[in-house]
Amino acid sequence: MKVIGFCGLPGSGKSTALIAIEDLGITITMGDVIRKEAINKNIEPNNENLGKIAKELRERGGDAIVAEKSVEMIKNQTNKVVFVDGIRSLSEIEVFRRYWKFPVIAIETSEYLRYKRIKKRARSDDSKTLIEIMKRDKRELGFGLKDVINKANYKIMNDSSKEELKKITREIVLEIIQNY
Repeated sequence: MKVIGFCGLPGSGKSTALIAIEDLGITITMGDVIRKEAINKNIEPNNENLGKIAKELRERGGDAIVAEKSVEMIKNQTNKVVFVDGIRSLSEIEVFRRYWKFPVIAIETSEYLRYKRIKKRARSDDSKTLIEIMKRDKRELGFGLKDVINKANYKIMNDSSKEELKKITREIVLEIIQNY
């Protein structure tokens, strides 16, 4: 099994990139672990609540707790390729690398473009204002996302079209599948 990680700030294009390769494998979203925790606690899964739950989980179980909870989900997959969406810390990468080679692809985008994209997509757990987005970025970067982006095996600068992002993502993933 090949397991490939994706990281990037909210609105960077991770979901779009993963759509481009959905025929090559299955995606496990680490945020689903947090959302599931919210549902189990009867808490509305909005941005603020999910942030608090993520922080509490990490305080109780360590920086890699979400990755540890994701490992079993991955092991239960029958697909030969699994994409992990939402890597936040180097300790999460370490957990995955205990089991797989786990190359990481970082998707980067300017703050302005991310803000425009987030406003446009209007997901229920998205921040609504630029200040909320900046707070969320600070929280995500505080979990260690900046280090993950800096140490990623591959980086995609996503400041052009969706088609270009999909093309580049597909090329990188096919290379990884062949060579890892």
